[in-house]
Amino acid sequence: MFTPAALTFLRQLKRNNRREWFVERKPQFDSLLMAPLRELVEELDVRLATTVPEIGGSPKSSIFRIYRDVRFSKDKSPYKTHVACWFAHLDGAPGVGSETHGAGAGFYFHLEPGASLVAGGLWMPPRPALHAIRERMAEDHRGLERALGAPAFRRRFGSLSEERVLKRVPRPWTADHPAADWLRFASYTVSAPLTDAQVTGSRLADQVAKDFLLIRPLVRWLNGALGFRERLRR
Repeated sequence: MFTPAALTFLRQLKRNNRREWFVERKPQFDSLLMAPLRELVEELDVRLATTVPEIGGSPKSSIFRIYRDVRFSKDKSPYKTHVACWFAHLDGAPGVGSETHGAGAGFYFHLEPGASLVAGGLWMPPRPALHAIRERMAEDHRGLERALGAPAFRRRFGSLSEERVLKRVPRPWTADHPAADWLRFASYTVSAPLTDAQVTGSRLADQVAKDFLLIRPLVRWLNGALGFRERLRR
């Protein structure tokens, strides 16, 4: 899988984020980062086939591009300084980045020196999906709380990220609604860190697969709200 040299490459890319530097070292990027990332995606997809059969990924559809979209950014650095992949519901829209808005909730792996992580859920859903999730919350917030309440899950992930939480309960619900605190959320993700030793170790796939299982109840609850069904097998 990944070696310390992969992390060294990303550190160097951060210091030399220029097209000419990267193009010259593209073969090194492919061998140190892309090849093991493809292998990891394939391995995790095999494991998901038996643990969360409705979620899957492939090297073609799951891996985020290294190139940054700089059209609306003051930072014109052409490359990301991390690599990442996304595993989505097989009934949803394939692809990564903005395309994940049509794919429901899923799982995410992020490799970056000193900032690697495992995550899952649904980040900043578009309005129709957001409304569907809130409708489900209003009816079944206990189900969401169960999905977030397992002791092993709480030890590893805590609770939902508060990256996007409204100050007030959105209409038509009121502040005294039983699900008021949950209804204020507008993004539904959890994450946990991975050390540099973990991402370059031989048990990386085991750790990520274990984390995905902990997130499974949340992902399934969110996907249920969006009309994506669980599967017993592929």
